[in-house]
Amino acid sequence: MALETVPKDLRRLRACLLCSLIKTADQFEIDGCDNCDKFLKMKNHREMVEECTSQNFDGMTALMSPDDSWVAKWQRINRCVPGVYALSVSGKLPNSLVRDLRSKGVVYRQRDTSQKT
Repeated sequence: MALETVPKDLRRLRACLLCSLIKTADQFEIDGCDNCDKFLKMKNHREMVEECTSQNFDGMTALMSPDDSWVAKWQRINRCVPGVYALSVSGKLPNSLVRDLRSKGVVYRQRDTSQKT
């Protein structure tokens, strides 16, 4: 697991609204999201970090071997980089970003499992 994807601190943790990767706000701003930055472009943009991540999430799972993990398949993160992921993330991406993702062929599924939609 790359150390860049592991949260450096337990304060100010945020989860990506697209893939549910957990990092600190500063890590998202410095490195972007290791899975989604080509779409969300959070690197060096604090405003995008605030829009594309949430500080409200439930549970954590560490992903070491994405291809071998039944939890990764269940969470739909089996194609993501090794790291720490939220089991459920509250919030949703802005509609403009969802439209942009759809135009690029990216399927957006809300990561909030606390409410049935």
